Amino acid sequence: MSGPEEAGDMLSEVTLENACETLSENCEVNPDTKPKDIIVTIGATVPTGFEATAADEVQEKLGSKSRISKDRGKIYFEIPAIRLPQVHQLRSVDNLFVVVQEFKDYQFKETKEDTLKDLEDLAKKLPWTDALEVWKLNTNLKKRKTRRKKGNQQGNSKKEKLKEDGCEQEAVCKEIDDPVQNSLEAAETQNPECTDEKVPLDEDEQSDPKEELASNEENKNELEDCKKCEMDAETLKFRVTCNRAGDKHSFKSNEAARDFGGAVQDFFQWKADMTNFDVEVLLNIHNNEVVVGIALTEESLHRRNITHFGPTTLRSTLAYGMLRLCDPQPADIIIDPMCGTGAIPIEGAAEWPNCYHIAGDNNPQAVKRTANNISSLLKQIRSKESSISAGKPIDSIQWDSCSLPLRTGSVDVIVTDMPFGKRIGSKKKNWDLYPSCLMEMGRICRPKTGRAVLLTQDRKCFAKALSKMGHLWRKSHTIWVNVGGLHAAVYLLKRTGEKNEDLRSRW
Repeated sequence: MSGPEEAGDMLSEVTLENACETLSENCEVNPDTKPKDIIVTIGATVPTGFEATAADEVQEKLGSKSRISKDRGKIYFEIPAIRLPQVHQLRSVDNLFVVVQEFKDYQFKETKEDTLKDLEDLAKKLPWTDALEVWKLNTNLKKRKTRRKKGNQQGNSKKEKLKEDGCEQEAVCKEIDDPVQNSLEAAETQNPECTDEKVPLDEDEQSDPKEELASNEENKNELEDCKKCEMDAETLKFRVTCNRAGDKHSFKSNEAARDFGGAVQDFFQWKADMTNFDVEVLLNIHNNEVVVGIALTEESLHRRNITHFGPTTLRSTLAYGMLRLCDPQPADIIIDPMCGTGAIPIEGAAEWPNCYHIAGDNNPQAVKRTANNISSLLKQIRSKESSISAGKPIDSIQWDSCSLPLRTGSVDVIVTDMPFGKRIGSKKKNWDLYPSCLMEMGRICRPKTGRAVLLTQDRKCFAKALSKMGHLWRKSHTIWVNVGGLHAAVYLLKRTGEKNEDLRSRW
């Protein structure tokens, strides 16, 4: 399982209210405000061009309205801290941070020295309290889940040993496989880790004394860590990262990070460390807009599905945005005729399990990588659901995208990343490939209701091919995106009402 997926799981499966109580009781937080009662502003980086899509997901899943930043690729929304696990489950965001303070029209001084001095003074005036409480909560949740995961791995090892000895008990297996309930179930049950009250177990759920001893030891270590959080705060390691955009600044990004970071160090007495840091303070500057925040993710959340990479593996967050753009409906047949390593169909199967997803490619190596990624996804599902029959509606196949082995009018949605002609193929070949693909996509797609979402950087070639296929496709929407530093476009196409019989007469 990849790091971001583990982070998402560890925040979704743990009981947030109990974690908040643990923090408030053992870490001497503000007695008037518990972390779970704090309303904070969360900033999220998203694939450029898909800010509105991410805002829609936040509204749908969290019920919060988002504000799209002037600086492309960022959105901001307010939530109570108790919703933090659900924030980590968003599919359209890359990185998350909690906002310390935002200045929409910061007045920079004319000289570099005065500006940097202002930034030093600013660090001492910022309202750090709430943001740091959320950071502590975020860190505490990850520590709790890490311990649970280690315990689960040990439990699985014991289970395998029992199988070899032929003396496995069904009730014990169930307890080993399902060590943690989901957030909602856990919220309704008293957490034995945060209370001295004894929770009675059924006869078939009695645990082994050795396992109880190990569990008590883990709980003891957990409480000790939490009690030390204030003392450890003095020795926390940190770094400041400055992201700056605009050409009217008298200073450089590294100069702002250096001086602002020095003031933060003096204020908190933290230790600066550029590599092995505990806290990452963000200083985002876009023209006159300044946002100070604290990072909540160690690495991008887009690295959640793919374990076998290829030369053009698409980011999962971008794949999600493309799929959401086509508005999948239950029972839709969704295909990716040029799937590469399967990022799009795998993301679709994870988020839209009521649809059927088919991944195909003409390269046997790509199909093999896709199959391996699908297998990895299914293993993750089985480990969570503890069911051998657990699966996803997804399959992979090797085919020619210009001659698909699918019935005419049998597909509802086509979502694919077309070859740019750089790492894969060539722009010269695209002049023949694009028209042939669009023709074949028009054949298999349902008239009137079918739609396609296509990503390409070879916009000139695509526009020419689309003009030839005007009887099959109508361009509905275009989103300009940045893909690995390349200026690309995502096209939403709608299938015209031309019947397939009329289409065959044109061939």
